[in-house]
Amino acid sequence: MSRVAAAAVALLLAAPAQAGDRRVPVDPTRPPWNAVAKVQTNIGTKCSGVLIAPAVVLTAAHCLYNPRTGAMLQPVSLHVLFGYQRGEYRWHRLVTHYTMGPGFDPVFPRPQAWDWARLELAEPVPVSPLPVAGKDATPGMAVALAGYNQDKAQLLMADLDCHVRFTTKAYDATFLYHDCAGTRGTSGGPLLAKQGETWVVVGIAVAAGSGENLALLPPLAELRSGVP
Repeated sequence: MSRVAAAAVALLLAAPAQAGDRRVPVDPTRPPWNAVAKVQTNIGTKCSGVLIAPAVVLTAAHCLYNPRTGAMLQPVSLHVLFGYQRGEYRWHRLVTHYTMGPGFDPVFPRPQAWDWARLELAEPVPVSPLPVAGKDATPGMAVALAGYNQDKAQLLMADLDCHVRFTTKAYDATFLYHDCAGTRGTSGGPLLAKQGETWVVVGIAVAAGSGENLALLPPLAELRSGVP
């Protein structure tokens, strides 16, 4: 990734979504939105994630870092909620194990090609997982970004009318620059594209801002390892 692109993303990390953005509430009990999870930790961190197998959730690795201890959180500290809305949810799952991108460094400035984590849930979730795209998104592709934004944390919000701007490669991962609206808390939430009648995951949010955000598609070989 170029220094110019990295500098632009650094500015986006702290930028809130602008007033008048296109985000709307979506129903967390209906597909594809019922596969979007609220990921909470015992230290109060709140992010988003997406179910990619009956007992596997994909999220951003930086959501699992404890800055007070300088260490990654233990799986027992993680709580994954499905169908969450206004303090209530349909399913709560604990995490038994997680795998991060092999080069992830929690204290190194983002973005990183390894900023992803695959959470292994204690029990399957009775909703349909969303498939991960088999090929990279293309510039101009219509996409949607869903997650539990910091400024609307009690609702699942989605920008349904946005597009991929351009993509870059780094360490076999794909960075997708897009114009979907989002804030902190959206990290780990899915960037979705519709292929026929099926919604597929083309990336997960790793930098939230306004006007042009950043998503990441991990290397598929690593992501699918051990996933049914």
